[in-house]
Amino acid sequence: MKVYSVGGAVRDELLGLPVTDRDYVVVGATPEQMVAQGYKPVGKDFPVFLHPQTREEYALARTERKTARGYHGFAFHAAPDVTLEQDLARRDLTINAIAKDEHGKLIDPFNGAADIKARVLRHVSPAFAEDPVRILRLTRFAARFARLGFTIADETMALMQRMVNDGEADALVAERVWQELSRGLMEAKPSRMFEALRVCGALARVLPEVDALFGVPQRAEHHPEVDTGMHVMMVVDYAAQRNYALDVRFAALTHDLGKGTTPREEWPRHIAHEARSVDLAAALCERLRVPAECRDLALIVAKQHGNIHRALELRPATIVQILQGADAFRKPERFTRLLQACESDARGRLGLNDRLYPQAARMAAAFKAAAAVDAGAIAKQHSEPTRIKEEIHQARVAAVRAALNETED
Repeated sequence: MKVYSVGGAVRDELLGLPVTDRDYVVVGATPEQMVAQGYKPVGKDFPVFLHPQTREEYALARTERKTARGYHGFAFHAAPDVTLEQDLARRDLTINAIAKDEHGKLIDPFNGAADIKARVLRHVSPAFAEDPVRILRLTRFAARFARLGFTIADETMALMQRMVNDGEADALVAERVWQELSRGLMEAKPSRMFEALRVCGALARVLPEVDALFGVPQRAEHHPEVDTGMHVMMVVDYAAQRNYALDVRFAALTHDLGKGTTPREEWPRHIAHEARSVDLAAALCERLRVPAECRDLALIVAKQHGNIHRALELRPATIVQILQGADAFRKPERFTRLLQACESDARGRLGLNDRLYPQAARMAAAFKAAAAVDAGAIAKQHSEPTRIKEEIHQARVAAVRAALNETED
């Protein structure tokens, strides 16, 4: 029985990155032997165990065989005679197929260390094509390591293109797409994931609404980058640079989906694209089973981002209507994230990354003033629900007007 550190921990050590989780492969052992030594079994499809003290994962060396389409279609074989090299051979990328023994010696049968040095993402073997999730995983790694200069090997990109053409990407299920998409959005440069997905053709299969944005022009005076797809990528990257939460980044990705359905004869204008964006984002969220928090912010941002951008021109009454429409008084934290997404939209434009965005401060000040209105006290003064609603609204408008130092209309 021999134990090896494998995968991400070895890779990140070679890259000089901090290691937070370690995984181990055990060669020459049976499940019964692992349990006898105090390891707790947790694997569903193949033998994985938790260390009795550290709680780190130890998996028995295994091989896998493709049995059906999709990422569920595999049969696994774990036995004492499975070698370390056989276990490493089933992994996705060479940089993830490196092991280290107890003495610190590297076992690297697929030259992953050389690819780390060359900053290349390369598949281990043709078996990569058997699992469509690996397309998403590889492009997520491209987003994670973009700042280190990693690129995708030409032969690996060609393989992914063949996988898409063969229909493997169509077998991806919603849960896995969202899982990898959400993780990719949280990487250092999310745009790299979507760009790589687009090059191999998978973006049109898993996120056709986003793919449709590339090549769609916008008015250059507002969008120097012109291309809508490029703009959305810049917005997502800006949100990542500011370390915004997942729901903000997802809203950044989906805020302009309606521009992909604008008739060509209306280009580069996109009249009423916000309403179309809401419908498309809602359908996308339902298809991928996006969590409610991400879905709700995405729909609000799609609907309201144009209004927020015009905040300097809006009357206090209109601002209060926007606050109510965004449910800001019940969910103030989400309203803050709405402003973050809108600021990302404004600054995610060519050459405008550092532009001022006073709209956010104006809306935040307006919300603070409106939220300070004692709605309960007003309600006690009236018995008619309609009258209560109107009086609260007027009190909030007056508070916003005073906070913004505006005169009455």
